[in-house]
Amino acid sequence: MAKSGKQQANPAKAALAQDPHAVREPRANNLEMAIGHEVRIYRKKLGITVADMAVATGMSVGMLSKIENGNISPSLTTLQALSKALGVPITAFFRGFEEPRSASFVKAGEGVNLERRGTRAGHHYSLLGHIENNTSGVVVEPYLITLNAESDVFPTFQHEGMEFLYMLEGEVIYRHGDSLYRMAAGDSLFFDADAPHGPEELVKLPARYLSIIAYPQQR
Repeated sequence: MAKSGKQQANPAKAALAQDPHAVREPRANNLEMAIGHEVRIYRKKLGITVADMAVATGMSVGMLSKIENGNISPSLTTLQALSKALGVPITAFFRGFEEPRSASFVKAGEGVNLERRGTRAGHHYSLLGHIENNTSGVVVEPYLITLNAESDVFPTFQHEGMEFLYMLEGEVIYRHGDSLYRMAAGDSLFFDADAPHGPEELVKLPARYLSIIAYPQQR
């Protein structure tokens, strides 16, 4: 078969827009610098110059440069003009100032044991961390799930979001929709959790795997 001269794009590579090793500028240590930093970021996102901003806001180029460099404290009227020109709410200019970032640390064996559908069938759930009201707009629930010899009933789960499984120990045949996957230590499965899913057959016990569920945060 003849090969097409057009190179096919790698869909996996195209989807990975985030750089896991990216770094950001240090957080501004005062309000003026924080505001100026955000104004500059939003302006550059729109691809406009300081001169363009001067025309849109009625301010001088010098004044805008001082604002972006954190040299002056803009008034509410000034912030309102910047907000209108950049198409963002006024509150957007304050996001970089002392915005908290949460973390959840759990020592080995200290995860919170939870009652979940399937617990009575011998599925043991240990929640390994949880952060409420984070800035990403996504809720992530990481579980350590253990299946033992008592797991003789296999409930089918179905919920919103995406789920990632990573097998640590044992072997199971896991169902997702109409497909079956034989999973052993080191295997992983990533899927849309809206389809019926769950362990279909326990091949080697005990079985342990990480289950990481992500879904939109309710606001």
